[in-house]
Parts: sequence; C-alpha cells; structure tokens
Amino acid sequence: MPADSTRGPGTPGGSGGTGPRHRAKGRRRKPPTGRRRALTAMAWTAVGIVVLGGAGAGFLYFKLNGNLRTIDINQALGGHRPTKADNGSENILVLGSDTRAGGNRKLGGGTDDGSARSDTAMIVHVDQGHKRAGVVSIPRDTLVDRPECTDAKGGTHAAAHDAMFNESYSTGGAACAVKTVESMTGLRMDHYLEVDFSGFRKLVDELGGVRVTTTRNIDDPRSHLDLKAGTHTLDGQQALGLVRTRHGVGDGSDLGRIQLQQAFVKALADQVKHLGVLTNPKKLYDLADTATKTVTADSDLGSVNSLIAFADGLKGISSSRMTMVTMPVRYDPADPNRVLLEKAKAAQIWNALRNDKPIPRTATEGTATGKASGVVSAAP
Repeated sequence: MPADSTRGPGTPGGSGGTGPRHRAKGRRRKPPTGRRRALTAMAWTAVGIVVLGGAGAGFLYFKLNGNLRTIDINQALGGHRPTKADNGSENILVLGSDTRAGGNRKLGGGTDDGSARSDTAMIVHVDQGHKRAGVVSIPRDTLVDRPECTDAKGGTHAAAHDAMFNESYSTGGAACAVKTVESMTGLRMDHYLEVDFSGFRKLVDELGGVRVTTTRNIDDPRSHLDLKAGTHTLDGQQALGLVRTRHGVGDGSDLGRIQLQQAFVKALADQVKHLGVLTNPKKLYDLADTATKTVTADSDLGSVNSLIAFADGLKGISSSRMTMVTMPVRYDPADPNRVLLEKAKAAQIWNALRNDKPIPRTATEGTATGKASGVVSAAP
C-alpha cells in the first residue's frame, strides 16, 4: 500500500514455496443535465472486462471516489522497467484475487487469516485506436523465474527459480506480480486492476445475472456448481463457480478453467452492452458503488474521473473485437500439475503486442489447452 493511501490492500505475507521440484507419481451517455452526469467505470473483473455505469453528483461523486483502493506501482518498482510503448497502445495487468479474508472467506474456502492468492491473471493489450483488445491469460501454475521485488510497503523479496506464477502475488502483492510479468514478457504494464471474488459475485447479481449456454453437464461440488447442458442465466454464485472450476470440465487443469473464464468474459461483455442501466439512476449508482468498492487500481487510475476517461476509451471494444488466448505452455514432465512456458511461441505474442499487431495463430498451435474449449458460450 502506498504511503498516501488509507484504503490500499494489505501486502500478502509469506514467501511461497521455492524448494526443489519432485516428479509427480499420479496423473495429471450522456448525462441528462449539466448537474447530473453518467459515471461509467470499467472494471476488469477476475475473469475479464465488464463495463459498468453509475449516476453521481456532488456527495455521490465523493462517496464513489472514497470507495476506490489504490496502489502506487510506479513508486514500488522504480525506474528499472521496460520502456513504455510509443505507439499509443496500452497494456493492463488484470488480477482476480482470493484474499481469504472478510467476505471472501467462504468463497475462497480458506481461513480468515488475511492471506491472499491470485487465481486469475490476464494481460490486456488495447490497441492504438482503442478499437481492439488482445487478452493473454497466464496460467497460475506456470513455473517462472520470479525476480527480486519490493512490495508496496517497502519490503524486499528474494528472487526465486521455478516458482509458481501466482506466488508472485502471494509473496509481494501487486508490485511483485507486475514485476514478474514485466520480467517474463519484456512489456511494460501501463496499468494494474484487481477485483476480488466477493465483489465479482455482487457485480454479476446486480447486473441481473449472465446468460450462457453449456454444451455438456458441469458438476463440481468443490466450486458449488451443478449445471445441466443448456442455456442458463447464472447468478453471482454460479458465475463465480464457473470461473473457478477446474474439475468439472476438461482435463482438470488450470488451463481448462482459463478456457471457461474466457468464454464467460465474452458473454459478460456482450450482455453489458445491451443493458439499459443508464435509464435507471438507482441501478446505475448501485452498480458504480459496488464496482468502485471491488476494484483496486494503480494510482494513475485511482480516481473516479480517471476511471471514466479510461472506460470511455474502451467502450468501443466488443467481444467480437477481442482476441483471447492462453500464454503458450506445455505440461512439466517432472510434475503434470505444473506447466512450463513455451518461450519461442510466447515471444511471438510479446512481439505482436509490443508492435501493436494481432496475435498470430501460430503462437498457440500445438500447446497445452486444457480441453475445455466450446463447453461454454454466450447465450443467443
């Protein structure tokens, strides 16, 4: 948490496992008047993007602004970072966090000890014209070389070889997660957005649910999810179960869960564009209130006005203009529960994003998939 923030998230403790690996034995709008303005906030949720709206004026503005939590990534990381692209594009690191505390205790299945994990991670690349987006999901089980990093409280954490990617967040919080991604990709993350599980559930409920179609039954008691094949309007709890399940579909890996998350993001983005929330000021405000309580942003986005401007530049990006891929990986032969980066293929993605070009199909051909593609789609 930056020194000037009173609501910044606590830095998760613990250094994470960095010991030797062992071979596994098992398988693997316009406002109506000048005195009232529409407040539009872009919340990139634990599973992607959702455009939200709210009406605020006077004290309502200050209340919403006070909801926001911020973290000064630039101060924490200093000057040793990749150079910012000069082509007008932007990269945003989006994390979905499981804080294991407060409202997340039951959702996360852990204890109320304040520890935290990052269960979802996406690099969102917005092109120069803000008309298209490339989204690269990072499997949490990827073994990476985590660089030495300093968290937002000034604590230093040693570098680690073959550490799980999501340990970056649990070790040093947002700053360490950003530094790990920048070290791995060579790309500067211009912004950081984080949404917690509890807030994600509330957002879906306040949106009235999200319609999806499943091509097969999904039954995962661990995620409290039981869906028959067909079309459903998922409430917040069901949506949370869908984006967290890894045992109900595919090969049981995190890669299958990522495929479900990507399908849900597209369904969510399509639905939000058709909601008439701007005609209902109370619903508009409730959505904005929940969104601003849910989001943790980098300090450059840490105000309602900044979020409005950011969202306004993204409102033209529909699901048909999103390219969503999983970072190229292969299963670790020493442990099928872990994956290893396919560096040559990943380089194709990083180079495309750096040069503001489309992600080539060859970058993901022949890589591990999770075998859950096509199970979930947006309902007609």
